[in-house]
Amino acid sequence: MRVSTRVYGEIDIDERQRVSFPSGILGFEKFTEYALLDARQKPFFYLQSLEVPDLAFILIDPFLFRSDYSLDMSDEALAEIGVADPEDAVVFSIVTAPADGSPITANLMGPLIISKSKRRGMQAVLADPRWRVKHDIMAELAVSRK
Repeated sequence: MRVSTRVYGEIDIDERQRVSFPSGILGFEKFTEYALLDARQKPFFYLQSLEVPDLAFILIDPFLFRSDYSLDMSDEALAEIGVADPEDAVVFSIVTAPADGSPITANLMGPLIISKSKRRGMQAVLADPRWRVKHDIMAELAVSRK
């Protein structure tokens, strides 16, 4: 499938890269079809809207810099996207990379959960007080390596 992307221009994607977010993403609820793309800068990914070429989110695996990260999700919520087994779920955090050079942060309060087998996703909103909308990725990585 040929798609227009914000970062790479026109590219071909494999059907396995498509992810549907039936309820959308907070603030972008009306856009439900995306492609998960590898970023040139590891360990990041892009979640590219298939409906609006200029809409793309930078993602990161939160467990890379917070080994203690946990999600308290009900089985019913996960079943909505087809996750019956935790091994079928992949978790990402949305990254903010400010143009002014401020720290790159990740949203651990609103993770994206994707069913690998069904290619359906959702954004959770966690109530755990340990997780905030802005976690400084580099600072937390430095702490975790001590």
